[in-house]
Amino acid sequence: MAREAADDQHQHEAGEVLIASKFWLAAPATFLLACASFPVPTQRMADAEAAQRSAVELGASAQPAAQLHVKLADEQMALAKVKIHDGDNRAADSLLIRSKADSELAIALAKEQGARVDTQRAVDESKSTTLTNTAEGAVK
Repeated sequence: MAREAADDQHQHEAGEVLIASKFWLAAPATFLLACASFPVPTQRMADAEAAQRSAVELGASAQPAAQLHVKLADEQMALAKVKIHDGDNRAADSLLIRSKADSELAIALAKEQGARVDTQRAVDESKSTTLTNTAEGAVK
């Protein structure tokens, strides 16, 4: 009886070791497969394209400060499409993040330039009004 119990215990332990060894052999393979299959970044593509359209619609490509960033966003978008076609979705994802960031920077620079123009226009108008009022005697 003691002999049978010892054999059962030994078989049970051997089974646990076998299961554990199979797990440690399968875990790295599963991890590698999970890392290798990066999904197509469709949402990032849509976000980057929307930001790019916004930059163009705001006229960022016509403003010297923002022009470079519009061009960089275009180039990164084109390269991302090539990477997706080649199956390198991780690189495409990274390029799309950069493309969106460049488009958003171009938007910010375009808005800043527009604000500077508006500010200068307001200053010029204020000076003109002051000169007119002074000339008419409204300001002493």
